[in-house]
Parts: sequence; C-alpha cells; structure tokens
Amino acid sequence: MCSQRRRFVRIRFARDVAVRKAAADGRSNDVSSLLAREIENTLMFDLPRQWLFRWFFGNRCGWLSACVALGWLCLLPTAARADKLDDVIKRGVLRWGGDQEGGGPYILTEADSSGLPGFEVELAEMLAAAIDPKLKAEFKQGEWSELGPLMDRGNADIVLNGYELLPDRLDHYLCTRPYYCYGLQLLAPRDDVIKNWDDLAKKPGVQRTIGVLAGSAAETYMNLQFKNAVRVKSYNSPTDPMEQASTGVVEGTLQDDCIAEFYASRFPKLQPIGKPVALGYYVALVPKGEWRLQAALDRAIVGLIADGRLEHLYDKYRMHGGKQMQLLQDLKQFNSDPKLDALFKVWHGEADDTARLIPEQHTPFGQVVLRNLHTLLQAAGVTVLLSVTAMPLAVMIGILVAIGRLYGPWFLAKPLTLYVEVLRGTPLLLQLYTIYFIPPRIGIVVPDLLAAILGLAINYSAYEAEIYRAGFQAIPRGQMEAALSLGMSRGLAIRRILLPQAFRIVIPAVTNDFIALFKDTSVCSIVAVVELTKQYNVLATNTGAIVELALVTASLYMLMSYPLSLFARWSERRLADRQD
Repeated sequence: MCSQRRRFVRIRFARDVAVRKAAADGRSNDVSSLLAREIENTLMFDLPRQWLFRWFFGNRCGWLSACVALGWLCLLPTAARADKLDDVIKRGVLRWGGDQEGGGPYILTEADSSGLPGFEVELAEMLAAAIDPKLKAEFKQGEWSELGPLMDRGNADIVLNGYELLPDRLDHYLCTRPYYCYGLQLLAPRDDVIKNWDDLAKKPGVQRTIGVLAGSAAETYMNLQFKNAVRVKSYNSPTDPMEQASTGVVEGTLQDDCIAEFYASRFPKLQPIGKPVALGYYVALVPKGEWRLQAALDRAIVGLIADGRLEHLYDKYRMHGGKQMQLLQDLKQFNSDPKLDALFKVWHGEADDTARLIPEQHTPFGQVVLRNLHTLLQAAGVTVLLSVTAMPLAVMIGILVAIGRLYGPWFLAKPLTLYVEVLRGTPLLLQLYTIYFIPPRIGIVVPDLLAAILGLAINYSAYEAEIYRAGFQAIPRGQMEAALSLGMSRGLAIRRILLPQAFRIVIPAVTNDFIALFKDTSVCSIVAVVELTKQYNVLATNTGAIVELALVTASLYMLMSYPLSLFARWSERRLADRQD
C-alpha cells in the first residue's frame, strides 16, 4: 500500500510539471504528450529509491539519514528538468562545445588563419546575439567524438562543430534546424591510379585504403558503400588522413567538401575525384528535453538566413553562400527515415511545433550489448594483440638497456641513460606521432599496427630498464665477484647468475606494467589503430548509448586485466615465501 501511495504521489508530481511546461510553452492542448514523458522520467527513479529504502532501514541507519537521502533524491527529477534556456539567459553566456583540432573552416587558431576565427565561432556569436542581445558566446574545448558527453555533463549548453544530422542522434539529442549543407568529397594524389569512384571497386588482389575522420558521416558512407572493397582507416583529425594521402600512406581520403576546399592549398598533391556525394546537413546538438532552447536556436537560424547575415558569413569563408541559402531554404530530405520525417515537416511548415514531441526511445541494455558486442570484441582483440607483442619487446629492450647502464663502458652507459630519461620525460602520444607521421616525409612508410607496437615497446622499455636495473642492484655484489673468480666471463655471469634472480625479483612490477600497457593501448588511435577505447568512442558518438557501451567496454578491460592482477598477487606471495 505504501509503495502504491508513493507511486501515486510521483505521478501527481509529474502531472503538475507537465501542466506547467505546457503553459510556459503555450501548448496547453498538448498536456498529454508532456505528461507521458514526465511520468516516464519521474518513475525512472523508482527502483533506485526502493533499493535505498531497503539499505537504510534494513541496516538500521536511522530515520535522519534516510530522510536526508530521500530529500536529496526527490530533488533529482526537478534538477534534471531545469530549463536550459532560462539558465543561459540568466547566466548571460551561451556555452558551445567544439574541437579546435578539427581546424578550418570551423574553428581556426592564429597559426591556421589570416585573422579569421572560423565560421562556427562567428556563427555561435551570431546565434547568441539573436537569442538575446546581451547574450555572449563562450567556447568550450573537447574532443570531437566526446562533445555529446561534454554537453550531457553540463560543461556546454549546445554542440556546434560540424555534427551531421543522423537518425541515431535523435534518440539521445535534439537537433536544431540545419545551418549548412555538406557533401562528401573524395580526394586522391594527382599521380595516383584513383581517377573516379569506380576505381574503388574491388578488384582481384587489390584493396584500396581510404582515410576518414573517425565517427563522421564519411566513415559511415565508406563502410556501407565499400564494405569489402575498401579498407577504411579512421583518424582523430580531418587533416591527418589528408597528410597521409599526400605522403602515400593511404591512397585517398573522403572529406566534407568544405574541409577539402579549405585545405586545398595546404595539400597541393591532392585533387578532387568526381563530385561530392551523400549530401547532408550540419546541425547543432541540444540536450534532450530542452525544447525551448532548440526552438530559440531554430528561430535564430531562420532569422540569420532571412536577413542575409548567414550568406555573408559563408561568402566570407568562400563557402558558396548563395548556393547554401538556396539549399537551406528548400531543406530537401536526402535520406528517408521515420525519425527525420517529423523534423522536416516542422521545418517545411507542414506540421506545428508539437510534432517535435517525439516519444523518447530508450534501447534496452541487452539490445545495445548484442548489437555492438561483436564490434567491441574485435577491437578488444586488437588491444590484446598490441599488448602481447609490445610488452615482450619492451622487456627485451629494457634488459639490454639496464645491463648496458650497469655493466657497460661509460661511452655506452651515458647514451643509454639519456635514452631512458628522454622516453620517460616525453608523452607516449608524442612518441607515437613521431614514429607514424614523420618517416613518411622522408619516404619511409611505417604500417599503423607496427607503429603502434613500436611506440608502446620503446616507451615502456625505459620503465622496464629502470625496473630491471633495480632488480640487478638488489642482488648482492658478491655473487658477480664469485662468478668472475670461478672463471666465468662477465656476460656469462650476467646470463647464468644475475638475470634469473633479477627476473624473479621484478615479476610483480613487470606484471603491473603489463596491466598499465593494456590501458595505454587506447592512445594508439592517433596512428589509426582502432582498439577497444577508440571503438567505444566511435560507437558512443554514433549511437549515443554512452553509459551502456561504457559498461561493456569496462567489463572487457576487466576480463583482460584481472587475470594479470591475480598473477601479480600470486607471484608476490610466492616470492615472499621463498625469501622467508
């Protein structure tokens, strides 16, 4: 009876919230849709509250702590549904998320531009001023694939950074009216065999390699249209595959047309192949449920199109302002999808604003796991491959460096000491970048997987060298002297006497480093290796199932690293028993 009464109180609370929202938005006739959503959001907290009730009262923690916790939980639905537009206006700042690494023409640094900040930087300022003349735009930096989660956690109010209008994004975010129409442009070296799209078709014994931005529409298009004929390599920055195509590492790259035109002078060896394909729209992302903020941004975009300021902005960046205005006014639906139909009807004036109230579709956790588990397992296999190949190589190099520093001549020990300090003093990311991107400039192409293995092995060899040096120093000096007095050479004494003892001593530390290397493989995405963390980022960006996929990814890492943790503990106990 008590649980039914609590459920009734929560439903009544949801009804009151729905009525207030409908009145505030001027949609008094649409209380039913809002009510259904508010009841669903409110009852989401039903099960956690029951668990807390049982925990508090079952453990006899007292009425005071239970009341404090329940009072805090009761505030959660209200806080989660706070109106973003009112907060933005009250704050006086519209925080928009973007990634400077993407470069032009979106967000430019002083080194990239001639006094121009980037068209999305200026667009954000224009949108803020259109919403409220006193409103200012504030940029928030984030990795492109992580801008959605950045907004979800409250660091940004909107995302404005070349995000394509895709059906899957509507399940987790609101999308504004399009502000740019893009096409996908294929680029290839001028002296290459790729002269048209047909050259990408699969031929016996030939598989082309095309570079794309990870998580972009270009990656999706290549995987769908040329799944078996083309090997798709994903990069973290749009300019990286263009650089690799120029140096011959990949045979071409697929870019948004505005990016291809902007960087044409920087990469003169590349030429456009055919006309842009797979037209689509850029939209700004808004948190789910923030209808008023979305509507305000839509009105601002329409106003910028009507008064010509958006056309002037695009002409300023040589982005074909006149053609863009025609495309944005017509808003042709290039891809037919039920999730997009309601939005295009609103934008075309064929439906009123209530058509935006599409019921939220929450994909069950089990369905998310089954749909993406195979892809994540493949990426986990790459993580295992990187780890089991890089760690033995790192150990071998580390042993040689440690022996050279301890027992080698001074002219060998000094450079090895510098080797260790340089590798420990510079980031792994920088070392991978050097191995992968610098050699092609002098005609040496290092395969992506080999570059990742070498980068991890060389970086960890410095730490293994220090571990083994400590292991050698833990052995009494008299053992080396005794071995030499028996007629052994220094090399034989190290191999037969010192190294086996040092190996047993350092097993726990080396195992811990092996576990750390498992996690550091996530950095290898910079060299176009799609390991487990990178695959998670791509799937989370495309599907929006951030929490579900994070749980699966974390579970896979635990399954791979936990046996090593058990082995480290066992080896520590065994070593302690032998010492006793």
